Amino acid sequence: MPMTIELGVSELAATRFAISPLSETVACLQQLAGIDRNAVNLSWLRWAREELDREPLDLSRTWPLLVTGRLGWPEFLVPAPRDSGDSLENDLGALQRTPEDRVRASLDRVFGEKRPPAIAAFADDPVSGLREVAEELRVAHDRLVAPHWPRIRAVLGADVGYHARALTSGGAERLFADLHPDLRWNNDRVILAGERWRDQHRVVPRGPGGLVLMPVVLGSPYVLIKENASTQTTIRYPARGTGTLWAAGTRSARSSSVRLLGRTRAGLLNALSSPATTTDLARAFGVTPSAVSQHLKVLRDGGLVSRERSGRGVLYLTTPLGERLL
Repeated sequence: MPMTIELGVSELAATRFAISPLSETVACLQQLAGIDRNAVNLSWLRWAREELDREPLDLSRTWPLLVTGRLGWPEFLVPAPRDSGDSLENDLGALQRTPEDRVRASLDRVFGEKRPPAIAAFADDPVSGLREVAEELRVAHDRLVAPHWPRIRAVLGADVGYHARALTSGGAERLFADLHPDLRWNNDRVILAGERWRDQHRVVPRGPGGLVLMPVVLGSPYVLIKENASTQTTIRYPARGTGTLWAAGTRSARSSSVRLLGRTRAGLLNALSSPATTTDLARAFGVTPSAVSQHLKVLRDGGLVSRERSGRGVLYLTTPLGERLL
């Protein structure tokens, strides 16, 4: 029997999607530590290592919680967002509101009675420990995630939109089957199977209410279910489109689109399978932002590329018509 989560009608009705900057931050630190490394993010990993070589991060409180040498890590590090998410401050606030008894219970589950000194100190004063971890994670986010957040956020949003349409057209069975090959829904249960979970034969204790489904870009290629959480139970899964996120300027467009559009425009259209700004594209293709803008205007006029504002920036993305052309 694989890992299962009991999910009745009322819990299924309360199941929702959320986007979490804190989840991305924790995930990227685990990637840097070599935990379940995802090959699609190697370009980001090289950039992050160069950034940290230039100016290291102080993660003295956070690192022992994440890099444990054990199978798990404390679930309070990624609380379920209260709403659709997308606020680092809300995420960190929820982290710091974790009840002290939940913190200690989580540390017990991961580390057992023989806690390392840093973990023992954390358990002795959870309030101070959570505050210091939150500050370290805020700095890590600003350094490692924020420079890429508009593009990451666009990929996460596109993933949520895709799966929301899957739910509309095919119900819960279609939704969970589309999230990841290891997941499925059957007879009021979410089932996590596959080779990685072959020995995980148990029913997952579910938190209050429905599940929170959270796509992740800078994380593991596997599904991660957090158990025994004080918030709703989360299912974190690799977001669709992550494989193209860092690929701008690295793949050749097909000859047919090159003949129709010209090599530069075909390359831009190909790169925009993942959202990007004019600055991203100019850097990837080795041209000026103004030249990129001129080509993008032609592609937009032809209905092949769309644009949307994200914070102070503007992201471009290939439209369904552009995808069909490619």
